[in-house]
Amino acid sequence: MKAGAQTASLMWRLNAHEHQQEPTGDWTTWLILGGRGAGKTRAGAEWVRHLVRRGGANDNRRKPAVALVAESYADAREIMIEGPSGIRAITAERSRPAYEASRRRLVWPNGAVGYAFSADDPDGLRGYQFSAAWSDEVCKWPYAEETWSNLQLALRLGDKPRQAVTTTPRPMALLKRLIDAPTTHVDRATTYDNRANLSEAFFSEIASVYEGTALGRQELLGELIDDIPGALWTWAMIEAARISHYPPLSRIVVAVDPPATSGPDADECGIVVAGATGAANGSGSERVAYVLADRSAAGLSPRQWAEKALAAYHEFEADRLVVEVNQGGDMAKAVIAQCDPTAAIRGVHASRGKRLRAEPVAALYERGRVRHVGAFSKLEDQMTSYAGSGPSPDRLDALVWALTDLMLIPPAPRPGVRRLS
Repeated sequence: MKAGAQTASLMWRLNAHEHQQEPTGDWTTWLILGGRGAGKTRAGAEWVRHLVRRGGANDNRRKPAVALVAESYADAREIMIEGPSGIRAITAERSRPAYEASRRRLVWPNGAVGYAFSADDPDGLRGYQFSAAWSDEVCKWPYAEETWSNLQLALRLGDKPRQAVTTTPRPMALLKRLIDAPTTHVDRATTYDNRANLSEAFFSEIASVYEGTALGRQELLGELIDDIPGALWTWAMIEAARISHYPPLSRIVVAVDPPATSGPDADECGIVVAGATGAANGSGSERVAYVLADRSAAGLSPRQWAEKALAAYHEFEADRLVVEVNQGGDMAKAVIAQCDPTAAIRGVHASRGKRLRAEPVAALYERGRVRHVGAFSKLEDQMTSYAGSGPSPDRLDALVWALTDLMLIPPAPRPGVRRLS
């Protein structure tokens, strides 16, 4: 081993938390469940680094071929590979792998290779074979089941392929199966376990807002929280609604919940795309709504969020933009009209509280009349954690406006059948 790599390895062994150190014994999957900032990414990157240095997972006959799977290709590169706790950042210069962006491939000086994959593209794993894998933030994967299945079929090199999974938990079926599997070793960690390496401002200004709440137990303590008392949505309802593809749609809308402020410190602007089957709203139990995309973002000026909403409107060939006009009256509609005078806009006014507006939409989920095409982790967190108080759920508001327009209000119909996904 070169001196630089030897020093880095020794320093890691001396300083790593217990949950960051590779377990001993007979295991196939190492699952690290942790809160935000608990050091999960660093643990996964160090595991890959040691795997490459040793020459393989219980297999010294070949150099490792490692799958690196994230929520998106961008996350695989920016977090797992190039991020401050990523593989390249923690590897000594002499043994640091080169990243070939055109092939989404890491190549180590000793011949080991790693390929980046996105859970938004499950079929991208087909045709590959690996001796090891690192999967990051599995609970945020858009097509978790399909991606996981394709990954397991690709883990077929060596005597005993192994994999590390690093994630903040959410009560999804895949995660529960992993926890219960006899070949899984589970480590748990909280955000507070890694406090020495995090900004104190994070704890005083951000973490303190969620301390003592169910969402805080999930996001800070890394606990698996099934349901939050008083919330209109349960995880079971959302998991039951999840699908991979959607049929031809008769209507598509983009709903916008504008922020009350603007600029870099602006609140989040909720932007949700949804469509529905059927000839008319409320025309029988066969009518089903499909949540297609969550394009919400924070820190935008009015023109920026208008352009973002219009981009979704044109991308999905939507019938109309549904815009809440409580904040600033007709200003929101005017900003959109300035950006695109041809866009069809429907202004809606919130005359009732958020929870009262949300209850009929939650009832649609209970009756099996809403589907989620993939996973929308931030939106779904708001859905399952909002019980009528706390921070304003901007994404949830946009979802409620979209599904209300599609399913609960008689439309101004426009002809045409939408393309298949």
